[in-house]
Amino acid sequence: MLTTEDEVSIVFSFARSYFFVGWARPRELVEYLRAIMPRKPVSELYTAIGWHRHGKTELYRSLLRHLVTSDDRFEIAPGQRGMVMCVFMLPGFDVVFKVIRDRFDPPKTVTHAEVRDKYRLVFRHDRAGRLVDAQQFEELEFRRERFAPELLAQLLALAGESVHVQGDTVVLRHLYTERRLRPLDLYLHEATPEAARDAVIEYGQVLRDLAATNIFPGDMLLKNFGVSRHGRLIFYDYDELAPLSECRFRELPHSSDDGDESAGEPWYYVGERDIFPEEFRTFLGLRGELLETFLAHHEALLGVAFWHRMQALHAAGEVPDIYPYKAARRLRRGTRGPARHAGAPAHADGPPPEEPTR
Repeated sequence: MLTTEDEVSIVFSFARSYFFVGWARPRELVEYLRAIMPRKPVSELYTAIGWHRHGKTELYRSLLRHLVTSDDRFEIAPGQRGMVMCVFMLPGFDVVFKVIRDRFDPPKTVTHAEVRDKYRLVFRHDRAGRLVDAQQFEELEFRRERFAPELLAQLLALAGESVHVQGDTVVLRHLYTERRLRPLDLYLHEATPEAARDAVIEYGQVLRDLAATNIFPGDMLLKNFGVSRHGRLIFYDYDELAPLSECRFRELPHSSDDGDESAGEPWYYVGERDIFPEEFRTFLGLRGELLETFLAHHEALLGVAFWHRMQALHAAGEVPDIYPYKAARRLRRGTRGPARHAGAPAHADGPPPEEPTR
């Protein structure tokens, strides 16, 4: 039983898979949903019920209205500069715009076609609240004066194959739009100690939930995860994303030769899909108390056993349930306490997958 706007909003989140609703007059349904969730954009409500083309049209209309009614200029989005995408925003518009760069900085080895394939995979995949929805646009035109000079210079220098200027008009041949989130690395610097600890615990749960939907994020750096207004963490960098079932999780080899251990390059063979969970501790970028918090709740993620177990579940055809609400909100028969879904740690507040009560 969901009783608040925020609880219902998560069910219809831009990070969850669409409902597919056959309805002769979808606008009536959207108006009803907006009465419950007045802060959610109309475009997201259309998309949430599976009418994503309507949602895309509404998003574009709202963008044009914002440009007409404001003096906002497109500017570089906060956060670390991406190696695959140029990311920019309008300060008063709750969306980011992403253009694929012409060339990718090392160590990125993906191609433009592979990046687009990743976005198509996410569009079709079960997102379960942890992958941000993206809309694809082509041949958009805006007045040059609406671009901050430093942004336009960056786009022309790094993404000239997708962005060009015709007189007073900037033409964007191809881009993606996503709901704007606060990058996790920035959030941890700004948050209170308690909020930062909660975010680190949530970060580990994102990895578990993605694994439960047969997704491995690839690039697990904090900058690739964002924090929503509900405090939920969502992954939004897809260029290294891969099906979990296609990954090979290995123990980190150890050599008796000190020279091997101190070498700048691995002395052992590393395949394209080889992943060494022991190395996650270094890549996470967590230090001090935040690292201790992560290890206290999610240390299992640093070993191969968790990942092998999740792969075995998917190989057996099992689909772990990931619910958008807490177990306390669930109506139950009897008094048995909540079990955990397959990806959840011992502390998780998740409803039992084997009890199909509705």
